[in-house]
Amino acid sequence: RGPEAGFYRHTVPWIGLVASAIAGGVAWYSWRHGPDRVLAATGAQEVIAPVGPDETRLMNVTEEMAIAAGLPRPRVWIIPDEDPNALATGRDPGSSSIAVTRGLLRMLDRDELQGVVAHEMAHIQNLDVRLMTLLAAMVGALALMSDVAGRYLRHGGGRGRNRKGSPLALVVLILWLLSLLVAPLVSRMLAMAVSRRREFLADATAAQFTRNPMALSRALEKLGAALPATRSITRGAAHLCIVDPSERKLAERPGRLGDLFASHPPLAMRVTRLRGMAYQALKGE
Repeated sequence: RGPEAGFYRHTVPWIGLVASAIAGGVAWYSWRHGPDRVLAATGAQEVIAPVGPDETRLMNVTEEMAIAAGLPRPRVWIIPDEDPNALATGRDPGSSSIAVTRGLLRMLDRDELQGVVAHEMAHIQNLDVRLMTLLAAMVGALALMSDVAGRYLRHGGGRGRNRKGSPLALVVLILWLLSLLVAPLVSRMLAMAVSRRREFLADATAAQFTRNPMALSRALEKLGAALPATRSITRGAAHLCIVDPSERKLAERPGRLGDLFASHPPLAMRVTRLRGMAYQALKGE
């Protein structure tokens, strides 16, 4: 016997509540442990006691740039990869880390290394590392939202014959399709757009720290000329690096396509801006 006309029965949305709790837990875990997971994924090893002249130079340069930025010295890591690259991660200046590849240490001279470390210190000072960690957590939450909607459609979208025709189920279906197809793309584009904007600011801030914009300019030219990709750094951490860890074909292509999907602005544009800073500095003397 079916329910009487006008009968209303309230059901507790257990699936939604549990899924929301899981999403909150995943977001918290990403915020709390995301930086450590990024470093672990690269195979980075922390420099506690420097071994050899390269590691000693790296520690000295990091100490200098921390003083220039007025921040505590971050933890220093070396990534066992021959492609030159560097990244910064952490939630705040007190929990930040800077990682450079072994290839970068071998390729750059002291002034160029100082420019790269200053660039990463600028990301820490500007709290870019916090912003990128939050964006990573947001991407994870969007993925969970898609899963929650899919579970509702399978188990909670109405009862009996009217399940498929339920207006609420139709709305959830549309939201699920959007979250499944559109949300990951939009979130990635947002992360890339934020990353590109912050790269220019970090370059300018690094020039202020070192008072030598040409050193960073030369370093970026050397990094751009390195053809192999940085295999140790995944695509998901590309926005944390000083240059795109992939083969950089898309990043170096100006235009709408590069603006939408490249994790970094074209190196040629960054180098031109740094050279302009150096020219203005010489002109002002």
